[in-house]
Amino acid sequence: MVGEAAHVNGSPCRRVYPIDGARILAKLKSVYGYDSFRPLQQEIIRSILQGQDVFVLMPTGGGKSLCFQLPVLLIEGLAVVVSPLIALMKDQVDALQALGVPATFINSSLDSSEIGRRQAAVARGVVRLLYVAPERLMSPAFLQLLSSREISYFAIDEAHCISEWGHDFRPEYRELCRLRDLFPTTPLAAFTATATRRVRADIRSHLRLENAAGFQGSFNRPNLFYEVRPKKAAYERLVAYLKRRGHVSGIIYCQSRAGTDGLAARLRADGFSAAAYHAGLESDERRRRQEAFIKDDVRIMVATIAFGMGIDKPDVRFVIHYDLPKNLEGYYQESGRAGRDGEPSDCILFYSYADVAKQQYFIDQKPSPQERQIALHQLRQMANWASDITCRRRALLAYFDEPLKGQSGPCCDVCRAPAQDVDSTIPAQMFLSCVKRTGEQFSVAHVIAVLQGSRKDHVLRAGHDKLSTYGIGRDRPGEEWQHLAGELLRRGYLRPAIGESAAVKVTDRGHAVLFRGERVRLPALPEAALPVPDSAGQPHQPLFDQLRDLRKRLADERAVPPYVIFHDATLSQIAARLPTSRESLLQVQGVGERKAVDFGEAVLECVGEYARQNGAQPLDAPSWPPKRRSPGELSATTRKTLELFQAGRGIEEIAADRGLAVSTVEGHMAEALEAGEAMDLGRLVAEEKRRAIAEAMAELGSAALRPIMDRLGDGYSYGELRLVRAALSRSPASI
Repeated sequence: MVGEAAHVNGSPCRRVYPIDGARILAKLKSVYGYDSFRPLQQEIIRSILQGQDVFVLMPTGGGKSLCFQLPVLLIEGLAVVVSPLIALMKDQVDALQALGVPATFINSSLDSSEIGRRQAAVARGVVRLLYVAPERLMSPAFLQLLSSREISYFAIDEAHCISEWGHDFRPEYRELCRLRDLFPTTPLAAFTATATRRVRADIRSHLRLENAAGFQGSFNRPNLFYEVRPKKAAYERLVAYLKRRGHVSGIIYCQSRAGTDGLAARLRADGFSAAAYHAGLESDERRRRQEAFIKDDVRIMVATIAFGMGIDKPDVRFVIHYDLPKNLEGYYQESGRAGRDGEPSDCILFYSYADVAKQQYFIDQKPSPQERQIALHQLRQMANWASDITCRRRALLAYFDEPLKGQSGPCCDVCRAPAQDVDSTIPAQMFLSCVKRTGEQFSVAHVIAVLQGSRKDHVLRAGHDKLSTYGIGRDRPGEEWQHLAGELLRRGYLRPAIGESAAVKVTDRGHAVLFRGERVRLPALPEAALPVPDSAGQPHQPLFDQLRDLRKRLADERAVPPYVIFHDATLSQIAARLPTSRESLLQVQGVGERKAVDFGEAVLECVGEYARQNGAQPLDAPSWPPKRRSPGELSATTRKTLELFQAGRGIEEIAADRGLAVSTVEGHMAEALEAGEAMDLGRLVAEEKRRAIAEAMAELGSAALRPIMDRLGDGYSYGELRLVRAALSRSPASI
């Protein structure tokens, strides 16, 4: 398509493509299989088509890659995407090629002959979307290659790498400012997922984007649940959590290489599919382990922060930080690798003040005073976030200057179980007194050791076993003292002694507690239970599992990651709607024309076989309340389950006898209850639970089960909620 030349953003003769919204939306549907855009996507795409420079701040999971992929499919020329992330290049190109888009990447992972072949394809005009690293892009030979093609636009991904104030500064990114002079009529689009106000200003200034159209998405990730837990018996708590997560994918971050190796080995010994990843491994071994994780051959990646940048895996269901991150920007980006597909996912941090002291020790080794000051400031922000008792999502958004605007249900451990302030005057006096008596020259960890009467060498060498405060805190566990110390620091009773090896000092407010009788009220240590994962919202769970297995086989046959075939959210819709034709499959979000052709037959066969075996009927969409049935309308498979139940068999027995999942049997029982079948509900759900569930549903409604579960807490199952909901739909008096 020929565009019109125009002056845009002060630059002459930029080509403008007057493409209407209907054409853009049609391309989205035909290639990507989606009926609508996410917030800001269409506006960004239109700006690029109009020849404008753009600066986009769109958090992970917001869909920024589509903003620089789709425009070139509507116009002439070559789009060049600049990225420092080799893994991301391959992942995105694999996904684009599966959609039928002529895309490629050129980076150091390829040998010279393959690089030559791909460069020749670029020169011939075969390639429409090219991914390249900044240092290669700015080399004279590569710039000469690009001069032979019409460049539609440059898209600079991970643009925060330009700024020395960013958390991932890369000097080679500073060279990209030369693109302005070398390609003066080519639009420049800069994209980043994490940038504070200072970093955003630095990006705009360095790339000369002062007049660029600016777009800022929300940093809020509603599908992520944030949780901070005391780092005591952390491994046991971790294992308990992983056992409840089945076979989903997740990342566990550790601070050191040795820590990743040790934790991964321990998890494997306990039966988990886990691998370690860090910079100390050979590059080929790192690549193999990364590909195993992406392809679902390994479920849990235990890694340093060397892993994850650019991993385009959308179905990571949890990110756990086993050690404290250095700063909130890094934490936001690392935790944001969970739930990129928008499905519910967990972000869990195991926290202790000992980790703060360890990080501060490393900061003290930095040669530059300015570096130490910046790093220490960032560490304090991280520690305050971890020890705070306000909503974690609200605090994280505030770091990026964004208010939290409304929220349905708890989004973090603080919201789910708000801490209650208790009188903490006596333990606070103990701690503050011990800080004073040790000379205000020691860390929190050392003070706790003295309070607990430790016989460790560092306590005895300092002679602190002779102090009056030695051993007076033996009756309190270490995690309780750590929690107290964190609150005393956060509330201003203590302060860090900057540059003095993590020592803490008593402030004027702390002196008022010790000498002037001021009372102290602090939040109690929160409970240590981890959240129960939400398994609601995936109708026909056995079919969903079968579709995941099918997806894995299809992906292995094509040597691509499973999510290149379909995302989990797409499989969930298929498992709910039970499409029976290619046309109905195309109505599922995430199924475009190419994927319907390539994979539709296999998917429809899988769905059809499941429906025949289980008597399941296709639905336009899952809904509640269901259409009311009469007893005679029960499917044959539900009737069989009901007969076994009425003969005295329990749900788990029926599931084992019939080779069905427990959730499927519970679904049969719910169907029978909706139809008004007579049955003893007391055998399914205890009376006390029935009343509690019914009361919660009366208050919150019964369409969505997650809020009900959040209200009830531990001790309830989604199966029990579904059964009570079904009974209520037919006869409220039956409860």
